[in-house]
This record gives sequence, C-alpha cells and structure tokens, in this order.
Amino acid sequence: MSEMQGRPGYLLMEDGRRFDGTYLGADEGSAGEAVFTTVMTGYQEVLTDPSFAAQIVVMTAPMQGVYGVRDRDRQSRKPWVAGFVVRDLSARIGSGPSDGNLPGYLAENGIATLVGADTRALTRHIRDSGAMRALLAHDGISVDHALERLAAEPPMTGRDLATSVSTEQPYELDALGQEPKGLVVCLDYGVKTRSLDLFQREGYRVRVVPSETPPEAILGARPSGVFVSNGPGDPEAVPGAPERIRELSDAGIPLFGICLGHQLIAKAFGGVNYKLPYGHRGGNHPVINYATGAVEITSQNHGFAVREESGVVDGSPDLEVTHRNLNDGTVEGVVHKDRPVFAVQYHPESAPGPHDSRYLFNQFVRAMMSRSISTTT
Repeated sequence: MSEMQGRPGYLLMEDGRRFDGTYLGADEGSAGEAVFTTVMTGYQEVLTDPSFAAQIVVMTAPMQGVYGVRDRDRQSRKPWVAGFVVRDLSARIGSGPSDGNLPGYLAENGIATLVGADTRALTRHIRDSGAMRALLAHDGISVDHALERLAAEPPMTGRDLATSVSTEQPYELDALGQEPKGLVVCLDYGVKTRSLDLFQREGYRVRVVPSETPPEAILGARPSGVFVSNGPGDPEAVPGAPERIRELSDAGIPLFGICLGHQLIAKAFGGVNYKLPYGHRGGNHPVINYATGAVEITSQNHGFAVREESGVVDGSPDLEVTHRNLNDGTVEGVVHKDRPVFAVQYHPESAPGPHDSRYLFNQFVRAMMSRSISTTT
C-alpha cells in the first residue's frame, strides 16, 4: 500500500453499524450506497463499470490486486464507484503482464478505500439489513458529522444516475476485421466497452449515443438494431427512456437490452420495476433459460428487478418471461411476443464473469439479419 498514505478509518452504515479499517483517500471521505459483489476476479472491471456509480462496493473475495491493473480491462472512461472496501490490498503483483498495481490505481483516481475491514461480517450485514447509504471516512471525521452526511445523501430509489454517466457526445467504432454488416446504435445508459467490442467482432459498426438522443435522430442513422445498455440507478427515474424505446420499437427496429436496459424495455411496454433488498452482484448467479432448459451461470450487477404477477410481467401482457433467477425466482429475461425485442437482467458480455450467455449477442445478430432480409425482399 505504499502509493497511498493510510490512516485509521471506518465505514458507517445508515443504521449506525460501523466497520473499522485503514482509510485511503481524500480528506472529505465519500458517501454512497453500500453493496457487495461476489466476483472472484475483475476488480478493475468492477471499478470502471458505470452500473456501480454512487455505490460503495464491498469485495467479498479477501485479496485484491494480485495481478495488477491493465488498461485493456477498463470498461469505461473512468472509475465510477463511490468507494471500495477490501479485506487485503496487494501492492505486489504476483502475475502479469500489468500496467501498474491496484493501490497506485486507486490513488491516481482518488477512490476512497477501506482496507482491513471485516468484509465477511459487512456482507452478512448488507444481506440481513439490505443495501443502504454509507460513508467511508477517516477517524478525523466524527460519527455525528458522518451521520449528517448520510442524511443528506440521496437514496437510490428515485435516483436517475444513468443520464449522468452517459456519453456527452456521440462516437463511432468500426467493425473489426471485415466489411461492416450494418450499424448497431447503442443507447448509452452506462455501457461497458466489452459489449461494444463484441458487436464490433460480429462485424457491425457501433454508434454510441447519449441517453437523451431523440428517436428520430437514431432512426435517421438507419440502424440494423438498437442496443439498450446497462447502467446505474432507478429505472423508474430515467427521464424519457420508455417513450424513446417504445417509439424505436414501433418503427420496427430490433432491440436488445441488458441490465438497466432490460428494466427500461419492460417499462416501455407497461412493466413496473422495484428495488431488491440487496440486489444481485457477482459472477456466479444461476439463471434458467426456459427455451432450452439450460442453467446459465451469469454475471450480474443490479439493484432493481421487473415485477411480475403469477409468472407474467406485471402490466405488460405483450412480454413473455424467458429467463429466471434460480436463487430468488426473479425475472431475468423477457421477449416481446410479436416484435424483435428481447432483454436480460444480467451481463452476457461477461466483464468479469462466465461466458455462458454470450449467445445472446448472436441472437441479436440473427434478429438484425432477419429484418435486413425482410426489408430488401
């Protein structure tokens, strides 16, 4: 930990529970929603995943930093987490290649970090009491002041974070190694670079556009399909998203959504989302695919889910449930009964995580190619 000067510190939960450790970071500390992820590797992908914006992430795997950091593992333009809590932080790189070590990366990016906390007890507390607001602070910040800070921190319910993490300007990426098959427009609510890379590898140009881009501007680009990305915050609070998605679907464009995109697509067709007690975050969540009967081990990062009644998406008879979480029974995938529209709650791009669900990108390619054939015949 030589790159970061540590001092005694703590994580104070909204309910008053305190976890002590060594604090590394800025003097003012950092507030956010405390959550945990069970991924065994991929700490850099976690730090740079926009879906973790405004959240203090607790890593359940005890040792972090053993393989350093690499620029190619970065999933967005910068880290988004509000804070980072680990049991052990390694400055020594046991295997490489790497572009630096994790303590140096945390210091360079000003990420408030607590080292040495009892992450097992903290994870159990979040599981028992739910994800809640928390403050990372050094011992120079009194508990009374920390509680005042927490009271001023907005809760996650009702909070639009997707708009703030979206790209400010459109940008375009070329297809990789072949003549382009077409154009995928990504509605950016917090997209990860691995998803974009997979579309490029499938032979598509990718245009990433701000979340508030008008539907007519997207349709004017004549896309083969629209990808509705992952992202942070409450899906019920994202302004204009359901109307935008519905208008694109009304125009006959194939749509594929993941994570927040899944929730927004459900809302676009009348569905309702609700907050989970502590969410799904990790790389080992079992999901059954009803079409094949296969159980996929999936990468997940979300705190909200699509509501259902008696196995049907609440408020949306046009959507059929295609995937279900085997841990708690929540909806993990939907498909429109009559339109080329489908979505999953988890992260099939697997950054980090298993590759069981990469087939979904191929499924979207087939939907785009089918539409292309039908419009030229």
